[in-house]
Amino acid sequence: MTKNEEERIKREFGQRLRSIRQTKELSQEMLALACNLDRTYIGGVERGERNLSLLNIYKIARALKISPRDLIA
Repeated sequence: MTKNEEERIKREFGQRLRSIRQTKELSQEMLALACNLDRTYIGGVERGERNLSLLNIYKIARALKISPRDLIA
């Protein structure tokens, strides 16, 4: 996988997360508190700056009350 492909995947994931979060009318801070992560971490994920661990994907999905699959699809 190329560096560009990795960056695209992180960016698309972040855009998907932001869209779902906003649809549920949650701020970054509210989401961060619900999944016990830092607000700046959530912001970094949404900007495509972070490479999430599987565990953090599950934490975020649980806080959003969705399947982890919904964040990736």
